[in-house]
Amino acid sequence: MREGFAAFQATNKSASWVKSPKPGAHFTIRAFRPQPPHLLPPRRRHFAAGRFVEPVGNSPTMDSSSAAGARLPPSRAGSRLCVRCGERKAALKRPKTLEQICRECFYVVFEDEIHQTIVDNTLFKAGERVAIGASGGKDSTVLAYVLSELNRRHNYGLDLFLLSVDEGITGYRDDSLETVKRNEIQYGLPLKIVSYKDLYGWTMDDIVKAIGLKNNCTFCGVFRRQALDRGAALLKADKIVTGHNADDIAETVLLNILRGDIARLSRCTFITTGEDGPIPRCKPFKYTYEKEIVMYAYFKKLDYFSTECIYSPNAYRGFAREFIKDLERMRPRAILDIIKSGENFRISTTTRMPEQGTCDRCGYISSQKLCKACVLLDGLNRGLPKLGIGRTKAGPGTDGDAKQRSKGSERNTLSLQGKHGSFDF
Repeated sequence: MREGFAAFQATNKSASWVKSPKPGAHFTIRAFRPQPPHLLPPRRRHFAAGRFVEPVGNSPTMDSSSAAGARLPPSRAGSRLCVRCGERKAALKRPKTLEQICRECFYVVFEDEIHQTIVDNTLFKAGERVAIGASGGKDSTVLAYVLSELNRRHNYGLDLFLLSVDEGITGYRDDSLETVKRNEIQYGLPLKIVSYKDLYGWTMDDIVKAIGLKNNCTFCGVFRRQALDRGAALLKADKIVTGHNADDIAETVLLNILRGDIARLSRCTFITTGEDGPIPRCKPFKYTYEKEIVMYAYFKKLDYFSTECIYSPNAYRGFAREFIKDLERMRPRAILDIIKSGENFRISTTTRMPEQGTCDRCGYISSQKLCKACVLLDGLNRGLPKLGIGRTKAGPGTDGDAKQRSKGSERNTLSLQGKHGSFDF
């Protein structure tokens, strides 16, 4: 309809189309006195110039610039140019800033923002041994690639390693670890793999058979955090870096609010955590959007594993993730605003916070007599898998309970020596 009208208008400058009052008809044509182009709405302004170009789109639907004899600015002539360099064709619109930029400029701003985050927060010191938590997914793969590049480019002086945890999920983790092994060769970084089976005597497949699909993520999250520390201790690492991005942190803020978990809410936005524990953890991607990480991996053709965990479709975090994505669609800056809100939370001085100590059984950092991992593991070994699920102020910490642990768990007890002290797991 509009293309036909454009052709009509090219020959009759005194015509326009308006809504018709007649029932059953949509438009009618009437004569009118032509208006100056600068007074017309944007779409009609393009018609008046003899050329129709969608003001926001990248491709015109009708091109009759020869009739107008005028050349439009480059930004309106079909393909937009990069807003940063002004030379190359824009390849993407940044989710964070909505800038239309080319690939080369995207690489530069993406890497520079991460470098600035590292420098502003003094995440590393020269000579440190840094273990990169590598799962084979997009976040950890991009983190390993970018961190190794920045380490060379800016001379951080870091000794980098890949550290992976094998949870024992058939058809998922075994495939993703193959990706990590390829990354080891591609990036020239040594790889260390620790497994649930060796550390705890259980795999996630075994745990799911015992507990079901409802609370299995609780076991996996607790065991994985401790497994990373154990692996880092074996590597004698000074720090662990993880691929937690801005979306992840915003989700965590929301989850802690929904759960009323004041203790975790007060520290979940810290870029470095665990400084009072065995090995500090850093999040260089704290202000990096997940969509931009995906774009970077896609354009760089990085080798990563993209399948979701087969045991996590009903995870509570998934509902928070969907909510965050809805907010981002309406307002892209919502993710950073949630993180900023989390940073500005102030805990009342009258609120009683848990005191950090160490687990009586394994020596791991804990605010209770037994750490969460020991409570969960004790329940599994005693045939009571739901023992540590939910809010329990303290697990079974008596000597009698300690003697009831299975022999398999005792065989997996390790004593590790790291740079930050001795760890008895």
